[in-house]
Amino acid sequence: MARVKRGTIANKRRKNLLKHAKGFKWARNTHYRAAKEALLHAWTKSYYDRKKKKGEFRSLWQIKIGAASREHGLPYSKFINGLKKANVDLDRKILSDLAENNPEIFAKIVEKVR
Repeated sequence: MARVKRGTIANKRRKNLLKHAKGFKWARNTHYRAAKEALLHAWTKSYYDRKKKKGEFRSLWQIKIGAASREHGLPYSKFINGLKKANVDLDRKILSDLAENNPEIFAKIVEKVR
């Protein structure tokens, strides 16, 4: 059986890993060992931050809703409580979009909540 030389496969694997490390600072974008270590950390953080992003967006929506509802003289907590009592099934993403882009519709919702 013929001998298999693995140089091309190893080079392809290293080149692919260095391609992922493009844009990193210092030796981490050109040296294989440093790039491998940097990517281990980068991929771990990217996984963690994809989960964290969801909570950050929810916080942003709450801030937008709170600001818009305070303009109508109703604090955020009382506004959300009123929504639940009035059986208005709009989530925070939709409410924040309405508050930002359609203030007249948001004002009608606030009046219904009162």
